[in-house]
Amino acid sequence: MSANRNEHSTPHDKLPIRMLHDRVLVRQETGEGERRSGGGILIPATAAVGRRLAWAEVVAVGQNVRTVEVGDRVLYDPEDRAEVEVRGTAYVLMRERDLHAVAADRFEGSEDSTGLYL
Repeated sequence: MSANRNEHSTPHDKLPIRMLHDRVLVRQETGEGERRSGGGILIPATAAVGRRLAWAEVVAVGQNVRTVEVGDRVLYDPEDRAEVEVRGTAYVLMRERDLHAVAADRFEGSEDSTGLYL
């Protein structure tokens, strides 16, 4: 395991910000505007159907973050967020415990994985 998780080579390595403790910085994948249903129906942004979680990409993590890495896709509640703008790009800052899930892409195909439920 790397001593510093921020050593990953991604385009976001040049961010002039360093996360502390259990903080996670993410970039939301989709806008909060219109979206399409699985059947192709356009759903306007004004159509509110309860609380909707959003996907985002992790761009930086603090030294105490244990379950997510830079580049992971995570699920979070856009209602519970603190936004910050860095170099003209909007990001969301949150604690690791406020993340609801991590996309399983990184875990699938891992030969040395012991499974998610041990």
